[in-house]
Amino acid sequence: MIGSVSGTVASIGADFALVEVGGVGLVVSAPQKTLLELRLGSTVRLFTSLVVREDALTLYGFANEDEKNVFEVLQRTKGIGPRLALGALDTLEPDQLRLALANKDEKLLVKIPGVGKRTAQRMILEIADKLGPATATAIARPSSGISAEVVAGLVQLGWHESAAEAAVSMHDDGHQDASSLLRLALQTLGKHNG
Repeated sequence: MIGSVSGTVASIGADFALVEVGGVGLVVSAPQKTLLELRLGSTVRLFTSLVVREDALTLYGFANEDEKNVFEVLQRTKGIGPRLALGALDTLEPDQLRLALANKDEKLLVKIPGVGKRTAQRMILEIADKLGPATATAIARPSSGISAEVVAGLVQLGWHESAAEAAVSMHDDGHQDASSLLRLALQTLGKHNG
């Protein structure tokens, strides 16, 4: 099992990063918010989970061990594979997911791409107690103001909500108008998907 990788970021794709470790380039799939934090040529440490299938070995990387552990627990639910688990972490922070499961909040869970009402109910039954309690106050999403407008606009343009929020929060200093903040967020998102 490969528990983590440390190396130089050689390239960043739409849903992966190529990390050079000792002369070997490892393709590491990762959540959008993790990819947004990476910079080409920088040194990175990602906590990893190796998923073995009949036809593939896929390495998934996360900014911290909590995300990695949540990813692994999510896959224990029938109908949730690695891509759906990754989508869950793109949509909700680990503590938001814990709170949604503890509060039996199906409406929040079905916001995860690919999760319907039946899968949300299965998640609540099968893994709510396996993730443990929220370790910190769940990260509040922008609910009003310019940041929320820009995030909503980016989501309408097709970006994942978590990626949009990460890009907006990188540039939101409270002194920018919506168009400036949108332009900066799009530049950041474009660098990682171009």
